[in-house]
Amino acid sequence: MRIHREQSPIPATAGVAARLPAEAHPAETQTQARPDRIKLGVSSYSYWHFKEKKYPLEAVIEDAARLGIDGVEILHEQMESEEASYLSKLKRLAFRQGVDLLCLSIHQNFVSPDAAVRAAQIQHTIKCLEIAYHLGIPSIRLNSGRWKTISSFDELMARRGIEPPIPGYRDDDAFDWCIDCIQKCLVRAESLGILMALENHWGLTYHPEGVLRILSAFQSPCLGALMDTGNFLEAPYDKLRLLAPMAVYVHAKTYYGGGEWYTLDLDYRRIVALLREVNYTGYISLECEGKEDAATAVPKSIALLRDALQ
Repeated sequence: MRIHREQSPIPATAGVAARLPAEAHPAETQTQARPDRIKLGVSSYSYWHFKEKKYPLEAVIEDAARLGIDGVEILHEQMESEEASYLSKLKRLAFRQGVDLLCLSIHQNFVSPDAAVRAAQIQHTIKCLEIAYHLGIPSIRLNSGRWKTISSFDELMARRGIEPPIPGYRDDDAFDWCIDCIQKCLVRAESLGILMALENHWGLTYHPEGVLRILSAFQSPCLGALMDTGNFLEAPYDKLRLLAPMAVYVHAKTYYGGGEWYTLDLDYRRIVALLREVNYTGYISLECEGKEDAATAVPKSIALLRDALQ
């Protein structure tokens, strides 16, 4: 089933998505010849790996400015509040520091046979789209979700991110649920001009074919792929090459001090080369996932990525 919606008017201030032609899929714009202008961002996740004490987003923005990083990706769970006053404070600080706010990285799970659970996840995603709009952020990170038949994330990582479906159901059921939920979220994303970037994560998008299966159900300038360099644990370059033409945003993982769950030795010159092959000109957002303190791991990682972009 291929879904196509009439495009809602997109506000001129909505950011990246507003600059895309209404009739074009984000991936199509990547194939046009444009200057090589990939920029670097940093995810606030680099400073906080879901530990008990949250690392302040204000400090992330200030550190990005000090290091000359172009933008900051905000992890939703790292926010101290969803109140308008807090969002406005972050937006003003970023502007005064000369730092773009790039993406709101959120979590949702559309993989559930319970329609009420899926409806709640849709509403959560719509709420996050509106938070991003308030912040002036042009994109959100989108998850497909997973079965959660393996409850512990540590155990899921030990099993290389692979888990079985709920008894009585198949992955085909989950793909149908996910596509239906994204369609409902896409209505609001299009009206706000927010680009939803579907990440190769765990669950349905563990393999690139899963990401592409979902994206191929849609034609919208407000939906594309978030290419995460560290979420393919085997043969990463072949899999990243499949996603690169659809990429509207990129996560670059590093593992200084050893990874929280695993460590990959990634060749970023090779990864940048495959992005340039498809004329990718967006942001590469750093995600430090090692145990080394961000005070030293972030500068080293940014230097690594800058070298790869030379």
